[in-house]
Amino acid sequence: MARVLRFAAPRKVETVREEPPPLGPGTVRVRTIASGVSAGTELTAFRGTNPYLTFDWDPDLRLFRERPRGPTARYPVDGWGYSEVGRVVEAGPVAGLPHPDDVHVGDVVWGMWGHRTEAVVEASALRGHRLPDGVDPAVGCFVRVGAIALNAVLAAHASLGSVVAILGQGVIGLLATRYAVLSGATVIAVEGIPRRQEAARRMGAHHVLTPGVELPVELRRITRSAGIDAAVEMSGTYAGLQSATRLVGPDGVVVAAGFYQGEGALRLGEEFHHNRVQIIASQIGSVPSMLRARWDVARLQRTVVDHLLAGEPEVLSLISHRYPLERAAEAYAMLDAAGGEALQVLLEMP
Repeated sequence: MARVLRFAAPRKVETVREEPPPLGPGTVRVRTIASGVSAGTELTAFRGTNPYLTFDWDPDLRLFRERPRGPTARYPVDGWGYSEVGRVVEAGPVAGLPHPDDVHVGDVVWGMWGHRTEAVVEASALRGHRLPDGVDPAVGCFVRVGAIALNAVLAAHASLGSVVAILGQGVIGLLATRYAVLSGATVIAVEGIPRRQEAARRMGAHHVLTPGVELPVELRRITRSAGIDAAVEMSGTYAGLQSATRLVGPDGVVVAAGFYQGEGALRLGEEFHHNRVQIIASQIGSVPSMLRARWDVARLQRTVVDHLLAGEPEVLSLISHRYPLERAAEAYAMLDAAGGEALQVLLEMP
């Protein structure tokens, strides 16, 4: 019998049993080794603030709406999670012609099947997802968060000669810092927690600054009054987004890459208006519009994997907490109460 993580109600986490689904043509059974917790997205389900729990998402209109049938998702919510790694233990009948990137029994693969001990996955969804022998499987838990970070860096036009601030140095912010450095930009990491500040330095940040009212003035000093070219907001707070609008110079770009919850207010009559600031959203469902002829999410992920396998960046040091699946409730309670001290949290499966 398989086990799956369940959000039974706001701030109530359980591990429940589920019947393993049967294999079908073109599917494989994957036994999970570890699963990374996304502290931002998953805490919205843990706390009950996720919009899918309040509104109904209309995929045709791409609107959240209040409708008689209620919200899109309701408690209990099973199997959240999108950063899994596991071993293929069984394969169903082959559907269609073999593909050179097909996975086979015994392969260690990364993918998205939620916090559960095993899953049946379409084999085609795992093509190219095999980790080479000798690679720590936990590396696979960083592919999806790495793609989220790289997507935001591409949206910020980080390149040689540009000056980019990354606000928030959680795991995704740290990966964004490294990718912006690799792109040639001068990178300013903005973070108030000492542990994360030190991690940002290890990722190569050229400046590590603390949030506060003097931050916009400090960045003008660094840029000789010009202001920075782009700010990537990763904290997911409205205060962080407001701060980002004050950091960039005229015609600067703010990339809103956090997952903002509830109601919030932005002052748009000051720097935003006078400096003609552009605010664009970065979300992993798609790549920046100017790149869509050549880039897609699959390419983002391939790029991240290639760099991870080359040790760029070294991510195992970003794992701050490991919990067995049975103690998942402790992991979420820790993140809810003192998440600033955590970097990457892994749920490990027997």
